[in-house]
Amino acid sequence: MAMGWIEQVTGSLEQKKQYKQYKARTKQLPANYRTAIDALERYLTYFGAITKGETLVKMLEDLADLFEQSAAGGTPVREIVGEDPVEFAETFLQNYSEGQWISKERRRLSEAIASVAKEEVP
Repeated sequence: MAMGWIEQVTGSLEQKKQYKQYKARTKQLPANYRTAIDALERYLTYFGAITKGETLVKMLEDLADLFEQSAAGGTPVREIVGEDPVEFAETFLQNYSEGQWISKERRRLSEAIASVAKEEVP
């Protein structure tokens, strides 16, 4: 009971543990990959505005998987993100859009218009 209340106030303890594991994984990457993933993480968390902790953790774990595999295979960072890292980040983020606050607002707008439209039909 107390654990549930604490998690409501502070957030999921499991997600915090997963985030720490993600950070430990990224610290093991070669410097150039680490710099790139840190920059991507910053952009994704600001631009993505993900409010669901489980979605954010999943996205970051997937990003770490991609960079670990790329580092192991010797894939250059530019080959991972392409010529436009913003386009890469925003395309990558589309896979996790359900966790963004704007998704809720899009649904709310659609439902409001649908409700009004029903009332207007004679």
